[in-house]
Amino acid sequence: MRDKLKGAVITGTVIAALAGGGVAVAGAAGGDDDATDKPIPVDARGKAGAAALEHLGEGKVSATEVGDEEGFYEVEVTRPGGGEVDVHLDRNFDVLGDEAEGEGSEDEVSQDD
Repeated sequence: MRDKLKGAVITGTVIAALAGGGVAVAGAAGGDDDATDKPIPVDARGKAGAAALEHLGEGKVSATEVGDEEGFYEVEVTRPGGGEVDVHLDRNFDVLGDEAEGEGSEDEVSQDD
């Protein structure tokens, strides 16, 4: 009887350790937990793209995202020179700011009201 209890405790400990290791591996491979990478729905995509392009003046919408950490919507715009800018919008498609991507482009520029 004592051996069965000892075996059950060891088995339970091993299972718990393996489960904890699996969670750690999944968390490490999961990437950015804040971003959803969910594209803007079709009915809102045109408004979001237009707001971003109006803010920047020129470019082409290359990607969109809902639930971005800097705003409700994020619109990625490719500039004519090849650079990319993320424009952050609120729920009403008002620009919150923008952020150039690439080397030396860590500064975020907020729109003046």
